[in-house]
Amino acid sequence: MFQTVEIPVWVMVLIAVFAALSILERVIGPSIRWFLRKRAERVVAEVNKRLQRPIEPFKLARRTDMIQRLKYDPEVAEAIVEHARTEGVREDVAFEQVEQFAREIVPSFSATAYFGFGTRVSKWFSHMLYRVRLGAFDQGQIATIDHETTVVFVMNHRSNMDYLLVTWLVADRSALSYAVGEWARVWPLSTLIRSMGAFFIRRRSRSALYRKVLSRYVQMATQGGVTQAVFPEGGLSLDGRMAEPKLGFLSYIVTGYRPEGRDVVFVPVALNYDRVLEDRVLVEANQSGERRFRAAFPTAIAFALRQFGRKLRGRFLRFGFAAVSFGEPVSLSTFHSENANETTRRLGIELKRRIEAIVPVLPVPLIASVLESQANPVPRAALLDQAQALHARITSTRAHAHISPAGIGPAVEKGLAMLLQRKIVTEGDAGIMVGAGQEAIAGFYANSIRHLVDAGKAGT
Repeated sequence: MFQTVEIPVWVMVLIAVFAALSILERVIGPSIRWFLRKRAERVVAEVNKRLQRPIEPFKLARRTDMIQRLKYDPEVAEAIVEHARTEGVREDVAFEQVEQFAREIVPSFSATAYFGFGTRVSKWFSHMLYRVRLGAFDQGQIATIDHETTVVFVMNHRSNMDYLLVTWLVADRSALSYAVGEWARVWPLSTLIRSMGAFFIRRRSRSALYRKVLSRYVQMATQGGVTQAVFPEGGLSLDGRMAEPKLGFLSYIVTGYRPEGRDVVFVPVALNYDRVLEDRVLVEANQSGERRFRAAFPTAIAFALRQFGRKLRGRFLRFGFAAVSFGEPVSLSTFHSENANETTRRLGIELKRRIEAIVPVLPVPLIASVLESQANPVPRAALLDQAQALHARITSTRAHAHISPAGIGPAVEKGLAMLLQRKIVTEGDAGIMVGAGQEAIAGFYANSIRHLVDAGKAGT
């Protein structure tokens, strides 16, 4: 019993490794988890002191708990039985599919990642690239929204910068939960996005089982009071106009609404830019008729390195203005009582109308609107006069023009300098006009305010 036993060194190392892992799991692990949980609770408590809408308990729930709750939801259980019957598979196989869907969808929110890293980086990056301006914004309307309601920001989708801009602009009010497409499901980006509270969706999925799992998560989050941000177009605008809303996401919220439960308030948000980073990629996709963007990760890295090089040489110029406007909120309880039939479709139409009404008018879209219809070059002085006249017509419709009448001259000059630098417009002895082959990109910017220009013409 007390005799010496010889064992190979590799076995001894293996025993030591397993012993260390056991100690880590049973002794040190719980202490570390307790410390991290307490630290996270302190961070949330500090953050909630300065938020107008504190972070909801639903958002702070452990990811594993939310996955279990979603898997065993009664409506999901019914969908599992139906899927097994229609697809001819066993119910345990369908259940495994549900678990996979739930793991894809459910985020893992971290207040430290969101407020300590995400919002700060978003603000820094936005200000590095743009002169950011807050457009139409009624502080009173937003502040008076009942704290017991669920707020959903509904936005037009011009650029992937939309996520960053809106995230830090509302950082003093609440933490947003975005629905993110398949493009972000790559490591390590997916881990960061999950920690920011976003949830992944398969936009092209035709599976009724997947749609049920997704809809139940959205309904649970809405009932739990989670502040959300939604792009009803379902993707980036390819031609500059706001597309007709896709009603899937809105339908999940509307069908899950109960008059006796928590109200939902939709806040329209409109964004516009003097330069959309992805503009040429989007125009090319529109011309090809396919939403398959050729821009790859190496292309984005090369673009970032070029801009960084210009920054080091002192030649970097910011990409003009980026502006965000917030419109008049829509209460689902009120809207539902007034539109009992086809609530989702009518809600989508109304939200689109309110978003379009507050699209910020910026220098580059204004100049593009003046030049795109000109067959001949326009002298600089005449371009300024026409831009001023168009500006006056647009503002007569109560649209929000970020350019003040006193500063329209310098604003037009700066916007024109950007367009000339990018060769979207050219200048000769006869004047300024859209460059050869640049008609589509000029139209892309003009389209962002075309509805306001048409409204201005109709009103004159």
